[in-house]
Amino acid sequence: MHRPMKAQGCFDGFGVAAQHAVIAGSVDAAALPRVADLLADEDGAADVAYRIAGSTDAAGRPALEVRLSGVLPLTCQRCLQPFNWPVEQTTLLLLARDERELARIDDEDHEHEAVLADAPLDALALVEDELLLTLPFAPRCPEADCAAARSDDGGTAGTPSAFGVLAGLKPAPGKKTPR
Repeated sequence: MHRPMKAQGCFDGFGVAAQHAVIAGSVDAAALPRVADLLADEDGAADVAYRIAGSTDAAGRPALEVRLSGVLPLTCQRCLQPFNWPVEQTTLLLLARDERELARIDDEDHEHEAVLADAPLDALALVEDELLLTLPFAPRCPEADCAAARSDDGGTAGTPSAFGVLAGLKPAPGKKTPR
């Protein structure tokens, strides 16, 4: 039985898991401070829909399934142009009652993440954490759309690559360099 709940700030993780409840909503990623710094300077919303569903894992341990869906504007690290990064992420978070249980879960289960749920959990903090784990360290737009990836010399369009210039300075194989 899944009882939908409206989006809210803090919630009892164990209660949501036991009731198989669902917390759902949407947030502008630009409003999440740690994510906002990673977004391209674009006008417009970076809406991410989220769904936090209470459940259990295969071993019967209480868990939350966190599902994210949306599109975020990022800056390509090759061409320095903004592009849209699709976010489709589902993560199962196992719930721990104390630090000892959290450490035990981390040692025993390498497939799932665990979260300390001894106090109310913040839905938006969970969403922000999952977004940070989902975003690429060095975002790059698809090569077909990237001016830097399409250029023959590896640099930005019209600018030679520093590595290409260095390769040109290297003597040809078999030739001795003059002293």
